[in-house]
Amino acid sequence: MTTPLAAIILAAGKGTRMKSDRHKVLHPIAGRPMLMHLLASVGELAPARQVVVVGSGRDQLEAALGGAAELTVQEPQLGTGHAVQQAETPLAGFEGDVLILYGDVPLVSAETMRRMIERLHAPDAPAVVVLAFEPEDTLRYGRVIAEGDRIVKMVEHKDATEEERAVRLCNSGLMAARAGDLFALLARVGNNNAAGEYYLVDIVNIASADGRPCAVVTTDPYEVAGVNSRAELAALEGAWQARRRAQAMADGVTLIAPETVWFAHDTVLGRDVTIEPNVFFGPGARVADRVTIRANCHIEGAVIGAGCEIGPFARLRPGTVLGEKAKIGNFVETKKAVLGAGAKANHLTYLGDAEVGAGANIGAGTITCNYDGYFKYKTVIGERAFIGSNSALVAPVSIGAEAIVGAGSTVTKDVGEGELRLVRPEQSAKPGWATRFHEAMARKKRGA
Repeated sequence: MTTPLAAIILAAGKGTRMKSDRHKVLHPIAGRPMLMHLLASVGELAPARQVVVVGSGRDQLEAALGGAAELTVQEPQLGTGHAVQQAETPLAGFEGDVLILYGDVPLVSAETMRRMIERLHAPDAPAVVVLAFEPEDTLRYGRVIAEGDRIVKMVEHKDATEEERAVRLCNSGLMAARAGDLFALLARVGNNNAAGEYYLVDIVNIASADGRPCAVVTTDPYEVAGVNSRAELAALEGAWQARRRAQAMADGVTLIAPETVWFAHDTVLGRDVTIEPNVFFGPGARVADRVTIRANCHIEGAVIGAGCEIGPFARLRPGTVLGEKAKIGNFVETKKAVLGAGAKANHLTYLGDAEVGAGANIGAGTITCNYDGYFKYKTVIGERAFIGSNSALVAPVSIGAEAIVGAGSTVTKDVGEGELRLVRPEQSAKPGWATRFHEAMARKKRGA
């Protein structure tokens, strides 16, 4: 693409059906806000400018975008055409192509956007390119009346005749046009319609009346699915997950119960990975080849090396890095923990802010006590060290290579290489005491 590109993203809707204090376009799909899904796709086309048209919730969008796009306000909100007009001032002097997108239509691909721009530059030089689709239920959508890929007429559903409503090709709302054409056409849009609003689609009818061709590009309904309610958000999440699961299996991953595995937008999986039921991936998970993830695990922000075994019922939190063939067992939680090759924490353990050497064994019930209520501290465990069950390692502390910490120890000082550390009170025995106690309590209960 040699012509400069700008993207106008409409996000001024109040989102009242979401019943949320969070801006509608910031609700996540696969762990990423809808708006960020869209911006990631736009980013593949290297746009020169990005303008987000907002209404309420501007502060939330400014914080989320962090300067990645310009914001402009639509107030009052008088329709989609009026919304796009608000980008005219931010784009003053821009002479390239413009994509018009919607923040609550997050999954349109970069390839589809590219096809729209390519059609805009076809030899017949259409004034506007419209993205259309054929949904199962056409009742809510405006219609695209076309001959081939040339548009004859655009009409909103509420203004369409019965014959026009019988047409299955529907308007997604997404369009492409040259900046000069776009704003010149918008200036001529009126609001003489059932809603008294300025419709973006009218630019197509105005251009057609001027004798200028307009074209339609079609796509799968999945790409232009919008979100206006929590139910629609869940439905689109489900559709995204179904596609991601299918892709994972096509790439060589075994999913025992695919419908129970949930991926994040950036989950990376190697070959010959096996995932048992009820596994959830949050953002930032990377899984190498030949890993087995057993049932009921939660994995986020973790890097898992080749041949590792995880779970069941394990939780890997951000900052976890597992070396080759490390093992994390049932009811183990890790956070900012780096485990070397072959290290094992098989059950009932918390490893936080820890470095565990290759081949080390962490016994059941071990806790790295990393937080004093104000600051976090690090625990370092050397290679081939053995930590006995029910041990508390009070950070900052270091356990040397091949050291042994006896079961039930609370370790507050460094342990040297090859050292045995036992921290237990001396045991005392009182023969017959328990028998006498039981007899006394039995007499008391009888009232003797």
